[in-house]
Amino acid sequence: MEQTFTGQWSVKERILGFARQLQDVRAEIRKKVIGQDDMINKILIGIFTGSHILLEGLPGLAKSLTVNTIARTLGLKFARIQFTPDLLPSDIIGTEIYNEKKGEFYTKKGPIFANIILADEINRAPAKVQSALLEAMQEKQITIASETFYLDRPFVVLATQNPIEQDGTYPLPEAQQDRFLMKVRIEYPDKEEEKKILSLLTSPVRYDHIDLREILRKDTILEIESLIREIHLDDKLMDYIIDIVFRTREKNGYVLCGASPRASIAIALAGKGNAFLNGRDFVTPTDIKAVIFDVLRHRIIPTYEAEADGKTVEDIITDILETVKLP
Repeated sequence: MEQTFTGQWSVKERILGFARQLQDVRAEIRKKVIGQDDMINKILIGIFTGSHILLEGLPGLAKSLTVNTIARTLGLKFARIQFTPDLLPSDIIGTEIYNEKKGEFYTKKGPIFANIILADEINRAPAKVQSALLEAMQEKQITIASETFYLDRPFVVLATQNPIEQDGTYPLPEAQQDRFLMKVRIEYPDKEEEKKILSLLTSPVRYDHIDLREILRKDTILEIESLIREIHLDDKLMDYIIDIVFRTREKNGYVLCGASPRASIAIALAGKGNAFLNGRDFVTPTDIKAVIFDVLRHRIIPTYEAEADGKTVEDIITDILETVKLP
């Protein structure tokens, strides 16, 4: 039975109180998703902090399956939008339709009115669609005709994109990329995990008949979101985060554009989310290191010189971490 932990409980006690439920959440997810623990953790951080996550990986790495499974386990309304070049903003947010019998317009809401939005292959949509989605991501509201609708909380966009296939794609604007808390790279499973996947999907039990329990509810997730913000972040760690972000803005021949102040906020918030998943009421340097690459990799624009020298964004972040002293 789901429990909530409010009232006179301390932050530490409330976090430990949710530990059992988090174990149950992970157990349910593992019924359908083999491996991909890093992706699962980063998606949970995004949902529990009310933040958007960009998932980058090749087809067949269980991105869509994982998002759907997590949404069902957390008791959240889920909607999948397949992004294509001919997609229109109204296909996402909805539109006004004229009722001939009543002689008036009514609003038909689009799939954006859900808690978890899977924006599949987001970089295949044109600029007008990206603009409509950006308003929803940033303002948690959308406008249809002249009427404004507020989106239900939590509202989280989990977007996917293919890193290889570029035909028919539209690069995401920097302003929209900056709205994603993290950009998570999805890797291939190892041999043992792939063997388990093979066994699961070829077993006599139909994979699509596997039942999932609803472990949490929407109100509990909003409670967790508030709790995460109460997790302690020491001043020295704040300085460490700021030093890293400021170092991305230094002109060293490899960085064309560094990270904005939103990056500092994202590192702190993601670090708190990671501390919560590990049952702690304070952030450690380990929490920062666990999220730093995911937070920064889509916020740093390398120069042509960096590309010519074979210097990746990950290399740039690694160099920065080696020069900034841990507190």
